[in-house]
Amino acid sequence: MRFAFDTEVEAFRAELKQFLAAEMPPDSQRVEHGVIGEEALERQYTFAFQKKLAAKGWLAMAWPKEYGGGGASHMHQLVYNEEMSYAGAPVSNMGIAWVGPSLMVYGTEEQKQKYIPRITNVEDWWCTLYSEPEAGSDLASLKCAAVRDGDEYVLNGQKIWTTGGHQADWGWLAARTDPDAPKHKGITMFVIDMKSPGVSIRPLYDGAERHVVNEVFFEDVRIPAENVVGEVNRGWYHLAVSLDFERSSIQFSGAGRKTVERMVNLLRDNPGLLEAKPAIRTELADRRIELEVSTMMAYQIAAMQARGMVPNKEASISKNFASELQQRLGITQIRLLGMLGQLRNGSKHQLVDAATRYFGDIPITIAGGSSEINRGIIAMRGLGLPRG
Repeated sequence: MRFAFDTEVEAFRAELKQFLAAEMPPDSQRVEHGVIGEEALERQYTFAFQKKLAAKGWLAMAWPKEYGGGGASHMHQLVYNEEMSYAGAPVSNMGIAWVGPSLMVYGTEEQKQKYIPRITNVEDWWCTLYSEPEAGSDLASLKCAAVRDGDEYVLNGQKIWTTGGHQADWGWLAARTDPDAPKHKGITMFVIDMKSPGVSIRPLYDGAERHVVNEVFFEDVRIPAENVVGEVNRGWYHLAVSLDFERSSIQFSGAGRKTVERMVNLLRDNPGLLEAKPAIRTELADRRIELEVSTMMAYQIAAMQARGMVPNKEASISKNFASELQQRLGITQIRLLGMLGQLRNGSKHQLVDAATRYFGDIPITIAGGSSEINRGIIAMRGLGLPRG
């Protein structure tokens, strides 16, 4: 099958490329000026970049127009994700990805008016408070408890792996409000001010020594009852809400294509690497072919959504293949560099920071739906196999 985009989508791609060429400095300049690796500067850079996207109507481009979005088609969103990931643009935003869509469906009119405009204008930063030490893939086992006390709820417990929790203004929280109910019931969704008394945050560092995720502790934190979103004790059914946005995993393919191009250029500039490992040429060819497969999977999903279909097993297949491919790309880059692949930023002998990339990709098959959970979805909903 040959995928082709209509002229309007291709014109949008050209506009995106022009914008990124003007607004995205090369990685080398970002490292030189301290943007990459320095938390405060990176946050400042991310906010400034996303405000430019918001000004053009691109930050929430797939949201309905009545909520400040662009009402973009699936194909426009696909191309947007592909080009942004290829450029390495800082577009990750929990408010756009999770909070806004949930508020559109389950929030009161007052909640929508209070939070959604500040999300689309990049005035507030959000984190999602889901996982706990004993509730990850089996999220319905969460124990973080919120007990009603008059016009407030009193929250006690812990969350873990909270991306950006140390930078967030607000949290999107799942807590247990009825400990006696079956585990898929008795959960309620809240909006929580991350500066509330009793909230403490402890950093967790990944294998690349980066501080991205956190542990978050709650000790007698008081949440106004008006911060409940949706029905009390029905939060499990609100938790996984997703409007019909593009979810093809094309971002992995875009970033992977840039990685392969960098490796090819590295071999051209350093022929000794190829002489030392001639077989790396075949390995790179394998990765490039796999990227084409991953891209076609992503295009198929967007095409299905554009026809009004719901890609369930297809989305899980694409996510698994693309995220596992990211790990293989990291391994190939380490093999290409050999001992030089262990060097980190700051070494005069370093050719590229492959080690940070390698360690950073280790959890990628867990985030956003683990490979094991996705394989269960593929087996049951795709192949019709029995549960268990």
